[in-house]
Amino acid sequence: MKHLGDITKIDVHKVPLVDIVTGGSPCQDLSVAGKRAGLDGARSGLFMEQIRIIKEMRDESRQLRLRGSTEPIRPRYMVWENVPGAFSSNKGEDFRCVLKETARIADENAIIPRPEGGRWTPSGCILGDGWSIAWRVHDAQFWGVPQRRKRIALVADFGGLTAPEILFERESVPGNTAESCE
Repeated sequence: MKHLGDITKIDVHKVPLVDIVTGGSPCQDLSVAGKRAGLDGARSGLFMEQIRIIKEMRDESRQLRLRGSTEPIRPRYMVWENVPGAFSSNKGEDFRCVLKETARIADENAIIPRPEGGRWTPSGCILGDGWSIAWRVHDAQFWGVPQRRKRIALVADFGGLTAPEILFERESVPGNTAESCE
């Protein structure tokens, strides 16, 4: 993996197109232990840079297709990680914004309503016309880390409906957590 430096300075015309863009904006602005500045905070606002890069790469990929490329439009996938405080930050509006901005990569007219009752569930998915988003809270203690550390994992598939499958359907064998604790 090549380190590209400051995300705010990445020029997608100077980097190769990729299949997946992964990120996790700093959590201090979304954490219940922080000042709750939300996505408008200086740190968590970096989420929008991840969105910018994906949109610009997909636009570049579309331009290549117009010039005869047979490559698929990339990136197809996005992964975002953050604290569960994102569900309640700004009364749940910040997580709705994450979903909306992510969905609008595939469908610029996507509308993501607030959930019934106003509270986001620890897992869920949205299926669009040829795109999907799924999210789930994971706890690091079940992944071989000797502490409780809950995180939201969000997967988006901008070219299909596989996000729920990727996030919820387990095909691997369980790890040896006893070895991890030594």
